[in-house]
Amino acid sequence: DDPQEESYSFDGASGSLDHVIANAQAEAMVTGVDIWEINANETVFNQYSRYHYVGTDLFDGTVPFSASDHNPEVVGIDVPDVAPPTTKTIQILGTNDFHGRLLNDTSAPTSGAAVLAGAVKQLRGQNPDTVFAAAGDLIGASTFDSFIQKDKPTIDALNEAGLEVSAAGNHEFDQGAADLTDRVMAPYDATTNPFGGANWQYISANVRKNNPANDPLIPETWTKTMDGVEVGFVGAVTEHLPELVSPAGIAGIHVDPIVSSVNTAANQLKAGGADVIVLLVHEGAAGTNCATMDDDPTSDFGKIIAGVNPNIDAIVSGHTHLAYDCEFDVPAWAGRPVTKRPVVSAGQYGMALNKLTFEYNKVTDQVVVGTHALLPLKVGTSGSTFNYPADPATAAIVQAAVDAAGPLGAVELGKIGGPFFRGKLADGTTENRGAESTLGNLVAEVQKWATSGAESGAAQIAFMNPGGLRQDMVGTGAAFPKTVTYRQAADVQPFANTLVNMDLTGAQIKTVLEQQWQAAGAARPFLKLGISKGFSYTSIPPPAGSPAGTRGTVTGMWLNGVPINPATTYSVTVNSFLAAGGDGFAELANGAGKQDTGKTDLQGMVDYMAEFASGANHVDPDYKQNGVNTVFPASASRRYAPGDHVVFDVQGWSMTNAVDVKDTAVTVKLGATTLGTATLDNAAQAGLPGFDVTGKATVDVVVPNTQAPGPMTLTLVGAQTG
Repeated sequence: DDPQEESYSFDGASGSLDHVIANAQAEAMVTGVDIWEINANETVFNQYSRYHYVGTDLFDGTVPFSASDHNPEVVGIDVPDVAPPTTKTIQILGTNDFHGRLLNDTSAPTSGAAVLAGAVKQLRGQNPDTVFAAAGDLIGASTFDSFIQKDKPTIDALNEAGLEVSAAGNHEFDQGAADLTDRVMAPYDATTNPFGGANWQYISANVRKNNPANDPLIPETWTKTMDGVEVGFVGAVTEHLPELVSPAGIAGIHVDPIVSSVNTAANQLKAGGADVIVLLVHEGAAGTNCATMDDDPTSDFGKIIAGVNPNIDAIVSGHTHLAYDCEFDVPAWAGRPVTKRPVVSAGQYGMALNKLTFEYNKVTDQVVVGTHALLPLKVGTSGSTFNYPADPATAAIVQAAVDAAGPLGAVELGKIGGPFFRGKLADGTTENRGAESTLGNLVAEVQKWATSGAESGAAQIAFMNPGGLRQDMVGTGAAFPKTVTYRQAADVQPFANTLVNMDLTGAQIKTVLEQQWQAAGAARPFLKLGISKGFSYTSIPPPAGSPAGTRGTVTGMWLNGVPINPATTYSVTVNSFLAAGGDGFAELANGAGKQDTGKTDLQGMVDYMAEFASGANHVDPDYKQNGVNTVFPASASRRYAPGDHVVFDVQGWSMTNAVDVKDTAVTVKLGATTLGTATLDNAAQAGLPGFDVTGKATVDVVVPNTQAPGPMTLTLVGAQTG
């Protein structure tokens, strides 16, 4: 509106002042240079301070500046053109097998959700081009604070930590496929879905619906584009999923092979423009030695390392709860700047993060630099000193969960006269699911008792799967008898399985026991069932060197000292996981007259403690094994005469923990006559895979000269355990 406006020019643009300024500002947006309008110096007559000072007003008085707008100058900074960067560094942070470990564990590397979130936020702050990803088992088998609230606190904590994508693990299916899709993955709603609302995307390329199209149950892949670089993720779950969760919960789906499934998905991602592809797989290595991890290309994890195609730039794994940071040559990458593929796992329970970086060249369309590291969250392996700050927002979520769970968890259930342990290896800490245990037998006994009434099937026998025992039951207090709280009982059995009663013939029970030797390809070759009181059996394991999947042979079964009749029907209780054939115990799915009692395994323990461990009473561990192997040499005769030596080995006579009471010798009796003794070797097994072999002895006794013809029954007795 300046009547004195003239033609202006700036950097080649000319015309009106508005036109020139617009061109200058447009250039500023391109070059990133700020453009400023600055008022020029003028005579005093034209300055705002002379408003109404003379007879002619040259401005309206609304602009609070000291100079006039008659002579504005547009000033810019000329800078040389700068080419955009050709490379971009992408950061992937990985976790796995978190299992609702919300709190710091001062006795372990577990740091808690707040420190995990703090680490992710700090590392993301250092590089905003970050994806926080996971390899499954984030929920399920959780500690009490999360478990009692259906893992909603864990979902909220990982949401706050910024988790974006995860493979589905087997524990995501603990409550069934519908629970994963319709609760966990569904949006939170205070009324219709108060325990759901995961903001991250679960993916799996090998979990498919049982329909003609073989549709995926959940998305196969997920992508994120950061500054023009598209990063794709492919998910997969262990092929052993059907053995690890209740078959009833996954009746409408099946699991395809991992390698072929993820290769197809990776090819599709690459064809769709993905620049970097990461496999998130809930399967893992059996050990942490990178040098031997890929030695067996037929193993569960070896075939993944060897079989996934060159489109996959990294493998983030889990399931085996081990921490490793490895890399392996990819022959198809020969000649590239990067020739090795990272294969990593962050261990368990939020003890560490995997950090992978990919420097991607947008011109050559290649990863030109790749790094990977395992970042412990805690200083050392115990205590409360951390490498990263705790995130306040996540800490508030955890505290709210603790506050809500506290009153219920502190309720005293009863007292125990000694610790109840799971089966262990010689190190005293590593779980051995192939070994009989005081805890497994206690839980089986509790479940038999809980369903012993006529309304629940009048159970005579109960079995318990070792994988359903997630913690030892050691109680609290200075000395035994110690107190067991609701929280401790829930930590032992966090799955909320119901108790199912069924009818099995003696022949079916024999089949069930022989299925402890798992089928070929199973995750573990042997799973020792917990067994209720009164039931015992002997068996012959497969000979050493037998092909995978070879079953042992049950040679005798007794209930309260009476031999089990193959044709007689017995009332048997198991949890709903086993009742559906879980853990490879397919014969349990064939039980007749099945009755889901509606009682949960945890409630059974609560009621049992109230009945037998309240007041001055306490429940004591029973240290005698209910199942023992007896192995005769290949040269042994089936017939013996007076004076002949009877020689055989005993295995699995003793429990595996150092504080468990053990017999020092086996006494061999013929009726009331003692024929001899055999010294026991009670050393626990050193390494996995686990078998029930602790407590070994070689028996060598002589048939008495007075023995009459006919069957001869030897009875083995341990003085300390009974």
